Formats: sequence, structure tokens, C-alpha cells
Amino acid sequence: MIACYKGHFDIAKYLIEITANVNRKSVKGNTALHDCAESGSLDIMKLLLDHNAKMDVDSYGMTPLLAASVTGHTHIVEYLISRTDLVSRKDKIDALELLGATYVDKKRDMLGALRFWKMAMSERYDNGEMIYPKPVQQSPIAAYENSIEVMTLHQLEEIISDPDEMRMQALLVRERILGPAHPDTSYYIRYRGAVYADTGNFDRCITLWMYALDMQQKILEPLSPMTQSSFVSFAELFSFMMSEAKNRGRRVPVVNFCDMMRVFEKCLREVEVGMFQLNKGVTSYGGMLASGGGERDTTYFHRTLVITMHLVCLLTKLGPSLTPLQRHAMRKAVYDLVRLDPRGSGGVTPLHLACSRDSSATIGRFPICTFPSAEVVSLLLEVGANPCATDHQGNTPLHTLASNKQCRRDLLMALLSAGAHLDTLNRSGQSFASIRASRGQRLHQLINPLQHTSLQCLAAATLRRHSLLYENTLHPRLSHFVDQH
Repeated sequence: MIACYKGHFDIAKYLIEITANVNRKSVKGNTALHDCAESGSLDIMKLLLDHNAKMDVDSYGMTPLLAASVTGHTHIVEYLISRTDLVSRKDKIDALELLGATYVDKKRDMLGALRFWKMAMSERYDNGEMIYPKPVQQSPIAAYENSIEVMTLHQLEEIISDPDEMRMQALLVRERILGPAHPDTSYYIRYRGAVYADTGNFDRCITLWMYALDMQQKILEPLSPMTQSSFVSFAELFSFMMSEAKNRGRRVPVVNFCDMMRVFEKCLREVEVGMFQLNKGVTSYGGMLASGGGERDTTYFHRTLVITMHLVCLLTKLGPSLTPLQRHAMRKAVYDLVRLDPRGSGGVTPLHLACSRDSSATIGRFPICTFPSAEVVSLLLEVGANPCATDHQGNTPLHTLASNKQCRRDLLMALLSAGAHLDTLNRSGQSFASIRASRGQRLHQLINPLQHTSLQCLAAATLRRHSLLYENTLHPRLSHFVDQH
């Protein structure tokens, strides 16, 4: 397969001579013919076919012919459709239509696309009679401007003067032939949306991206990198729209609160089903069985949680312009996140992430929000986030805040006012004060510790300091409290 994909004819010929299995499949169902089609290696493909290689489908239901159409290797498509012993008339039609869609979106060749679509349409007729009609579209798709696929040669001739309609036809054709589960279907929907965004048509972009995201969440397994990529794109777009208007004074449409809330709610849903997958090991979602657990899923879940926090941050930036009802809806959605109590890598909570400088790391191609964020911390605490929650190392959000290079006093005060304990120790025996001291900052430079130390905390610290036995004497809740001091 590697030799076929790389176009090494002599190596492929040698392997066949020593009886290599020409029909062997990869984990994803690819055969050597698929690799030839995707790389454009026609000579090797002919060699394989001469040695009884079979035209089979991969895990997405793609034949080598369709693979060549998707990648735009016209010479492969033309050769295969000439082999009537290998390809049916229906397969020929699909391949030509899909190749036309590739010419629109990948090669940006409208005339070339029209040529292949005409060839496909001609194949649907026999002696002037339509014998292979296109499937009737059940209802127009709003994301495609309610376009419907052309059904006749006459309709096909009419759309050549409308490039935007040609692009919508390409999306319709690809979705019909490849289906929503194929990565290219959602990829080119998102690509077309990005092109609209580049020209300032943000509404069209958001509509197309929302349609692609709906498709991904229905079809793909939870925590899919493709779905994550869609969320990141939305976050980057919203951030761009807000920053362009604020910092550069450009006339950019105001970010619609409903659009951002809809994306956040979908992200929240991804967090919820992701938690189910991690906790149960296996989940059935969107018609596909997804195996969970493991380090990979934990990493994907943590990234989803970080993306969610960036969306929360963007929502807080809309705060001043929101109506009371919108503010209530935002708080309710963030409350739903807190109520789930999602835990990222190392057991961190959303409040830990909001206090961590590491959450500012670029999750896509462009920076989105800066953490720690006072607005996000305040919102999380307002809707009930636990300021004393600990991760796997016993770190509270205060410990996370102390670990940053610079410690912001307003964030410290917000956590303390919400009930965080200044003298809580992590599993390494470190407190907020000791972590800041290791970074060259004394506690009294930030606050007066006496104003934030309770008699209960002093009593707990005394028990620990004198190694008094308390486990079997105190109530379990009190015993746990002493353990943290």
C-alpha cells in the first residue's frame, strides 16, 4: 500500500511477483487500489487490476473510483469509467458528479465542473429518456440558501452564470454521494463558510458552520477531533469579529448572542456525552458505537473543556450589551456546565482552568482569550462553582492561581470572598503562600492574611501540626477539612 501511495512502480511490481496480497485491507478498509486512486498512480493501478485486484469499498463506503473523484485525479477517473467491466453506469454517474464538485471547491474550475456534470447528466439519459433520475431532495437545506440539485441539462446550463449557485450545487452533490459521515462532506461545508468569512459575509459562514457542526454531532463519536475543530473555528471567528470592531475600528457585524449561545450549548452537550463516554467506557451516540476511556479520550476531553472555557470567556465579553433575559440565559448555561462537574486532565475543574495561565495556550491557529480571567472566575463562582474543589494533586483553584507567574489580587479576593481557604495544603504540603514565596512574592504583599484566616482553620492546622489523632473522633467531613490543613 505504501509503495502504491508513493508511486513506486518497481517496488509494487516486485511485491506482486512475490505473491503479496493485492486485496489486503488496512484498518480503515483501504486497499492498494484506493492508495493508487488517492495518489494518482495510474500505472500501478493498471498493474494491480491485471493481477485481479478487486474494486472494493472502504469503511466510508468509498470505492477507488470515488476516491479518485474526491482527490481530483481526473486521469484515474477517466480510465476507470472506461472499464465497463469494473464500473456500472450508476457508479460512473456518481464519480463524474463528485469529480465536478471537486473541480468547484478544490480546483476552483467552474467550467471544468460543468463539463463533468454535463457528462454525468448525459449518462442519466438513454435515447432522450431519463432512465437514472436523481434522488428527489426531501426538503431544501437552509444552509445552502434553500438550493436544490439541478435535475436536467437545461437547468445545468442556467447555473453556469451564477458561481454561488455552482458552489451550493457542489455541496449538495458531495453530501448526497458521500453522505454526512464522510469527513470531506463537513470539511468542504466548513471551507465554503471560511471563504464567506474572508469576504466579510459572516452570517453565511455561521449558517454553514452550524450546519456542519449539527452534522458532526449527529454522526461522529463524542470528542471527535473534527467536532473539536469546528468549535475552535467558531471561537476564533467570534473572537476575530469582536477584536476587529474594538481594536481596529473596522465595521464588522456585531456577534449575535443567540449564535454564540447556540454554539456554547452544543459544546456543553459535547462535554456531557464526553463525560458519559469516559465514565462508562462505551457509549452509543448518534448511531455510532464509540469505545471510550484511555489517555487519548482524556486528552480530547480536556481540550473540549478548554474550548468550552474560551466560549464562556467570549460570552462574558458580550455582558454589557446583553438584555436581562440574555444574561439569565447565559448564567443558566454556565450553571449547567458547573452542575456537570466536568474534570479535565489531572482532575481540574472549570474554575481551575479559569485561574490558569496555561488555558491561554493557543488551541487553534489564532489566540482567542487570555486566562486567568476575572470575568470568567466571577461568573463561575456566581453560579455555584466550588472554590475549594481539588484536583488529583490536591490543588484548589487558589493553588492554580498561585502557580502563575503573576498573581492577580482581584482574582485572589474573588476566590477568598467565595469561601476559598488560604491555608489549604495540596498533596505536596504546599499552600498558596508557600507557592507564591517560591516565586519571590510574600503573602502580605497581596493581602492581610489575618483577615482571611478563620478560627476553624487555625484549629485544623494545630491538630495537624501536633500530629494529634482525629480520624476516628471527628465527623468524616471535619476530618477531611483537617486533612486539607
